[in-house]
Amino acid sequence: MTMAPVAASAAVPAADRYPTVINGHAPTLHPEGVAYDPARKAFLVSSMRQGTVSILRPDGSVKTLVRDSKLISAVGIQIDSAHQRLFVANADDGAGEHSSPETQKHVAGLGVYDLRTGHRVRYVDLAATTGGVRENHFGNDIALAPDGTAYVTDSFAPVIYRVDTDGRASVFLRDARLGGSDFAANGIAWQDGHLIIAKTNDGTLWRVPAQRPRSLRRVPLDRPLTGADGIALRRDGSLLVVRNRLSATPANAVAVVRPAKDWKSARVTSQRFWKDPAPTTAAADPRGRFYVLSGRMDLLFVGKPVDTFTLRRF
Repeated sequence: MTMAPVAASAAVPAADRYPTVINGHAPTLHPEGVAYDPARKAFLVSSMRQGTVSILRPDGSVKTLVRDSKLISAVGIQIDSAHQRLFVANADDGAGEHSSPETQKHVAGLGVYDLRTGHRVRYVDLAATTGGVRENHFGNDIALAPDGTAYVTDSFAPVIYRVDTDGRASVFLRDARLGGSDFAANGIAWQDGHLIIAKTNDGTLWRVPAQRPRSLRRVPLDRPLTGADGIALRRDGSLLVVRNRLSATPANAVAVVRPAKDWKSARVTSQRFWKDPAPTTAAADPRGRFYVLSGRMDLLFVGKPVDTFTLRRF
């Protein structure tokens, strides 16, 4: 899951001052994605378990905003404030309440909702754009271009989808280098006309121009970021990479990656081991302070759902 850089603001209302740690509580919500809604001055969280999107209050309580029968597991979310739209990636890995044998590991979709009401604007079946190729699918994370075009990763197929502002979906990029065993392409971020993509299984970063998808290239790193999940660009141009032990990485951590000019290479300048289990992604408040989400996927994936989660300031 990803978050676009947040513009600086002169003054931050008291309502924007979330505590350092938000201890969330809701019956088996298990949020995976998070985004900040500047109009509400509140974080929104997606539910892997219930397939919903909720408003998270500073006291940790939630209010459902989106409840849509199309959504099985709501994963990455992004907000397009300019057009008052909420984008939600849909998948089914078997952990959701509405999972079925027919849909498990076969869903990659994008729901678009009115940000004010939560009502569906459209739902796009992304997996259907692959031309009948027999493979598994998992719609995971979203990056938004300034005009509202959405790009979505598929963690089970080596595909990045593109959905234009009229809802027309296409395969933006298919490349075997974005695949592999287990979860592959995951976090994605828009960066100055390019897309940055993180792979969970091998800890690599990739960059591709939005106008030249065939120009995909690997960004050389000084060390792999195995277990990379959500990524977020910071105001200073560095990249926040949330890592978790849901795959092969030995620890839960949040790394800061600083690129060389034009992302010809990058290096990990710092890494903080994270105290909350299985962090998945991060989002920034109006001050540019990032909050990292732990929705307890470690327990959900072993069949032990709980009613608590954590959003902690980085």
